Amino acid sequence: MSEIKVAIAGVGNCTNSLVQGRFYYEDKEQTLKNKTTFPPSLDGRGRGEGEREIIPGLMHPVLGGYKVTDIVPVVAFDVDKRKVGKDLSEAIWASPNCTKKFSEVPHLGVKVLMGPVLDGVTEHLKRYVEVSSEKEIDNVDKVAQILKDNRADALVINLPTASEKAAWFYAEAAFKAKAGIVNGIPVLIANDKVFAKKAEKNKVPIVGDDYKSQLGGTILDRDLLNLCIQRGIKITKSYQLNYGGNTDFWNLTDYSRGKTKHASKKRGVDSVMTYPAPFSVNVSHLEVLNDDKICRIEIWGENFGGTPIKLEAKLHVVDSPNSAGVMVDAIRCCKLALDRGIGGVLESASSYLMKSTPKQYSSEERARKAMDEWIKGKRGE
Repeated sequence: MSEIKVAIAGVGNCTNSLVQGRFYYEDKEQTLKNKTTFPPSLDGRGRGEGEREIIPGLMHPVLGGYKVTDIVPVVAFDVDKRKVGKDLSEAIWASPNCTKKFSEVPHLGVKVLMGPVLDGVTEHLKRYVEVSSEKEIDNVDKVAQILKDNRADALVINLPTASEKAAWFYAEAAFKAKAGIVNGIPVLIANDKVFAKKAEKNKVPIVGDDYKSQLGGTILDRDLLNLCIQRGIKITKSYQLNYGGNTDFWNLTDYSRGKTKHASKKRGVDSVMTYPAPFSVNVSHLEVLNDDKICRIEIWGENFGGTPIKLEAKLHVVDSPNSAGVMVDAIRCCKLALDRGIGGVLESASSYLMKSTPKQYSSEERARKAMDEWIKGKRGE
């Protein structure tokens, strides 16, 4: 298969993990060539003959013929002076990035360009972000031409949460360049009817909005609530509390910025509920955690005879690789859609990979099945 050329807006921890992953999985290439690889099917069935191997961290070792190592960054944008002007291989390690190193990254020959600041950096965020004095590339047509010149197949939006104007700026550039859009933040692009129609008209695929993480609080919360409902537990209230030390968590502690993330998480969780029940979600910034994230979930309910039941769960993950594992599938779905001449919101992929989507499935199993059917070409979106 051909390379998937990717443009990236925002060189933070998530982008760091994506770039590291592209080289980490080169070491797995021989396994991919010699063995049939797969993550366990959700229902435990569908395993044929031959040797099988799980590739750690990949939901789809091969997706539509594309491997993770087919993803090649070709252009990147940021606004921090410690990143702008540097090769992407250096910029991903610049402060305030703080995620874990799991792979060596060679010189990429991809210079980080100075994008428009717009609403990407607030006074609150300036505690961590140092805005570059370089001239901003703040013209949509210029950015679109850069995407065209680099033959970008997809634009990945990894900007700070609530950067609406900045995210929309890059989305417009992607439309003009005919590049797919992976929107990893809770800004409405896939959920915006105007953008969705424009994407369909221009045959630009969109996967969005807001990464769900491979195994994060939203996934765990949805499945626990779903299990309670299936087993006849009447849920009376629940909450989800997330702690982290990276820049994203600091950004989210500003109410004006964090409310979009709260709304996105709530939509993702509420979609499995068959009746209303009080639910709260919040975040807290603990700098010592760096890119580690801890999620606590508590669910209260009524069991047989109205007797009380309470469920507690705690999840501890490295935050950004948890998103990158989803990102690589979203990028490959965009490329597959481009190959098929499909534009608009990729509903099943968005539902499985993102928190806030136009179409929500009642379970991860149904969303995964719909996405896999689309990948096989059994349905179009």
